[in-house]
Amino acid sequence: MSTALTHFPPSLEEARRRLDAFVPRAARAYAERRNLDLGPGGHDHVSTLSPYVKLRLLDEITIARAVLEQHSEKAADRFLAEVFWRTYWKGWMELRPGVWDQYQHDLRSLRDQIQTQSGLRDRWQAACLGNTGIAPFDAWAQELGDTGYLHNHARMWFASIWIFTLELPWQLGADFFLRHLLDGDAAVNTLSWRWVAGIQTRGKPYLATAENIAQNTDGRFGKVTGLAEEAQAISAPPNPDARPLPAAQDFTPEGRYGLLTHGDDADPAFAARHAPAPAARAFVDATVGHSPWVMAPHVSAFREAAAQSAFGAEGPVPVLATAQALADWAKAERLDALVAPYAPVGPVHQLFAAYRALDGAPPLSLPRRALDTAAWPLATKGFFPFRKHIPDLIARFVDS
Repeated sequence: MSTALTHFPPSLEEARRRLDAFVPRAARAYAERRNLDLGPGGHDHVSTLSPYVKLRLLDEITIARAVLEQHSEKAADRFLAEVFWRTYWKGWMELRPGVWDQYQHDLRSLRDQIQTQSGLRDRWQAACLGNTGIAPFDAWAQELGDTGYLHNHARMWFASIWIFTLELPWQLGADFFLRHLLDGDAAVNTLSWRWVAGIQTRGKPYLATAENIAQNTDGRFGKVTGLAEEAQAISAPPNPDARPLPAAQDFTPEGRYGLLTHGDDADPAFAARHAPAPAARAFVDATVGHSPWVMAPHVSAFREAAAQSAFGAEGPVPVLATAQALADWAKAERLDALVAPYAPVGPVHQLFAAYRALDGAPPLSLPRRALDTAAWPLATKGFFPFRKHIPDLIARFVDS
């Protein structure tokens, strides 16, 4: 049985407690120890905030503001860059939605191959179960299944071994992560796997080495053997050109309207600023849209419980998992309109698109956060050109 909700209690209070506990270590201590993976229960030197950030119970502004109350921007540069990596990945995908569409198309094709090719199926199952004989890889597969979390450096090693040593399709590895990670995100996860494979930054794959693993895991796996010594080029379509950022939809509170939160933004405080007096509230959970295979139960359990906690005394609220369920709820509540935080490229976005295609569905408005509107159009190239804008974004949104 998964212990994910023990490792990550699903509540707004826990998110805030972890932020407060980590902030004193967000500068030098983080910079010196951030690459160390010390295994389950040994991740105190990193923030472990990502499951809560995924739901935006904590956002970039809140985190950066808390850090800069105790540290200078220069001292906390490493950690602040990690916070804004998420912003960058979200923006990059939002400007290129075809990458998510292609990934889903590839998964459907691979599902058919797994059903018909026993060799591929056996190797895929062994990797997912942690039965490959590669000690660190197997330990990480089991830790992910048990806790819903992996250290960032372990994710990179795991992906590299999956792609270049086990020679499994990167899309299946990205799917394995999305099915188990509490912080699994369409943009962050997909693009990170593409980066390891060398197709996000063309010709620059990430190759895991026994020396690097030993150095950054306190030698707990002994000498790892059998890893690929070179990264074979991965075939992939060229990256699409960036499109303009889609417009957000402002909302004018009138009539009888419903307020929604969802798996990409479960913060009712943001939505309530646009819709202060809703007639009804609900949480939209599109977790099943992440994969053609069954999601680990702890993923939905965490998201639903954390979202309910964020509503506080206004909860509990209904959990809606399909476009039709959303439409039925709106009809039962006699709603004239719906409002929810903007849903970027991914399963929630797809669910909302399906809802809007239903006959007679009340209109749905999706206001977007000001930071996203400002930052996402800057994700036109790699992270390092984007990183140059972080001080300006901090000055504009954090220091104000």
